[in-house]
Amino acid sequence: MMRRSVAAILRKATAQRRFTASSFYVHQQFGAVDGTKKRYTTSTIGTCGKGGDLMHFDLCKKQLGYMSTAAQSDASVPHADKFEYQAEVSRLMDLIVNSLYSNKEVFLRELISNASDALDKLRFLSVTEPQLLKDALDLDIRIQADKDNGIITITDSGIGMTRQELVDCLGTIAQSGTAKFLKTLKESKDSGADSNLIGQFGVGFYSAFLVSERVEVSTKSPKSDRQYVWEGEANSSSYTIREETDPAKLMSRGTRLTLYLKPDDKGFAHPERVQKLIKNYSQFVSFPIYVWQEKSYTKEVEVDEEPAESTTGEKDTNSEKKRKTKAVVERYWDWDLVNETQPIWLRNPKEVSVEEYNEFYKKTFNEYLEPLASSHFTTEGEVEFRSILYVPSVAPTGKDDIVNPKTKNIKLHVKRVFISDDFDGELFPRYLSFIKGVVDSNDLPLNVSREILQENRIVRIMRKRLVRKAFDMIQGITMSEDPEDFGKFWDNFGKYLKLGCIEDRENHKRIAPLLRFFSSQCEEEDMISLDSYVENMKPDQKDIYYIAADSLASARSTPFLERLLEKHIEVLFLVDPIDEVAIQNLKSYKEKNFVDISKEDFDLGDKNVEREKELKQEFGVTCDWIKKHLGDKVASVQVSSRLSNSPCVLASGKFGWSANMERLMKSQTVGDTSSLEFMRSRRVLEINPDHSIIRSLNAACKMSPNDEEALRAIDLLYDTALMSSGFTPENPALLGGKIYEMMNIALCSKWNSISGGAGSTG
Repeated sequence: MMRRSVAAILRKATAQRRFTASSFYVHQQFGAVDGTKKRYTTSTIGTCGKGGDLMHFDLCKKQLGYMSTAAQSDASVPHADKFEYQAEVSRLMDLIVNSLYSNKEVFLRELISNASDALDKLRFLSVTEPQLLKDALDLDIRIQADKDNGIITITDSGIGMTRQELVDCLGTIAQSGTAKFLKTLKESKDSGADSNLIGQFGVGFYSAFLVSERVEVSTKSPKSDRQYVWEGEANSSSYTIREETDPAKLMSRGTRLTLYLKPDDKGFAHPERVQKLIKNYSQFVSFPIYVWQEKSYTKEVEVDEEPAESTTGEKDTNSEKKRKTKAVVERYWDWDLVNETQPIWLRNPKEVSVEEYNEFYKKTFNEYLEPLASSHFTTEGEVEFRSILYVPSVAPTGKDDIVNPKTKNIKLHVKRVFISDDFDGELFPRYLSFIKGVVDSNDLPLNVSREILQENRIVRIMRKRLVRKAFDMIQGITMSEDPEDFGKFWDNFGKYLKLGCIEDRENHKRIAPLLRFFSSQCEEEDMISLDSYVENMKPDQKDIYYIAADSLASARSTPFLERLLEKHIEVLFLVDPIDEVAIQNLKSYKEKNFVDISKEDFDLGDKNVEREKELKQEFGVTCDWIKKHLGDKVASVQVSSRLSNSPCVLASGKFGWSANMERLMKSQTVGDTSSLEFMRSRRVLEINPDHSIIRSLNAACKMSPNDEEALRAIDLLYDTALMSSGFTPENPALLGGKIYEMMNIALCSKWNSISGGAGSTG
């Protein structure tokens, strides 16, 4: 059947070649069904122009192939059904309530912020619609707590809501009425007003279910003559709206939230707890917040008392009752204003006195001492925020020390609402964690719960500006009329700045001028800045010299200082454990490199080449003899040019730890002892060729190099150099034995000779 069909088609196509017009169609012949298989025969028939030449036929084949492919492509696209995302409302509410917020107590912050927004909206709309304020109610927020029944009521006299707004705002999760209002303002022509509304995510209201098992919202909009009540329960997927019919509960305008607390959260219903939360989170909300609080006063009350009997036993009929008074405490309930402290950072710095700054500091951070310095500033441009920073008078104690990166010294506010004070270096680096202050911005990258400051470019810019202002404030202390001010600052916070040398390379130029150190040319307790050191440098001095030691006394008596003191070259004393690491990270100051005078190959630039050659020839053999006896204890023995009084000194290698650093690393309780041998530098014994002990050893080397007393002297010389150079002897008991032995030899030789001479005389 298939063969006949194909032949017929070909004959028909040949007969139609004479037609000028072209026609194309596709014929499909379905064969018989063999089991599960079908045979398909597809025939293409066309007329390809006059004369039927091959070129036209090829073109027809191409066109037919294109049509066949397009038809197959259209047939291969399946029909798609469109669906809407489905959400289990109860599960979504559970996620919002129990996963979004890390702390239950923020529910009051969120609800007060919503009330503040409602008041702000009313105030803004009343500019163009004065009739909204016809009831002449004060714009405030009032909170009443019933600790016996576990109920909290939050009432505001704001804009209120209509029935439809209840459905739109409270019935639609994650729809923010405030965000919608701001969008309307932006679309309108009159959007130049300052609208510092707080809400933006549309989930703050549901934080009420963190502590409530049932929430009731009664609201009255000035645009409506009816009052409606919205009711919802925790873990429920539905809510109800009804009209308020109880005359006792009717309001002229505003919203009243009633929270029926869960049994475990009824502690939030204590007025004192509510007051504490308001002061912590909503202290600076622009509207007054009142709490229904129990108050008391003392008054004098008269007390009647019978007159005492007369001594004769007869009553005095003419005497009257004596009148006495006693103090009685009367208790009553009244509204108490909670947020009395005003956000002074919103004011012009020129209008704020020093006393106001100090008072704000004491109240905000619970301090009793006035700060050393303060800085009030506003930044504009890419990032806009206001801030007040303080330098405390004393360093923090306890857990808020230098090693703790998390402090509660910076209080972040967004639109005057407290967000957090728990930061881990987002706003200030660890070495400036002692700075206290308030930062307030109208637009910060927060997460939905408004608890976490997200890391991004805006935060980094904000951090840079805060750090810069902090350094300006500290620099102002250095220029204070009272020089003791910076002395107090350095005593308390000097270690913090040294830590900054290690952790913040970008701000080395700001940190270095603030550093202070002891020096060889200062009095006992005086300190010097790096600027003063550079000014006092000798004309031919190229570097800044320092020595690290465990105490100021050790630094002043070190043998490394001898030649430097003779030349009146100043040396910095690094006696704080962090000093040496800080200086090594600074590397240089004003193009002057820091040089450790305890390291090998120390050069003052006054070497006498001829004399060095002579000394090497004279003491070369002695140096080799001492090195051979000490073995691996020293890397080499050299003739020193830095000593004048001491017989020898033990210098550290260029690239290893100094004696001070080696001592510090050994004292680390959690240090890795296996790295001590790797990092311990090579030790070079430098001898003083002008000292009598060295000359005696030089003679012993030439005359009797194997003499036991000479070898013991070398051992004792090394041990004493070890201690005088700042190292710790590995075996103090053995060192003590050597000293006792040398003392015994010296004393016995002297006193035995004297006693022997006296005996012979007798």
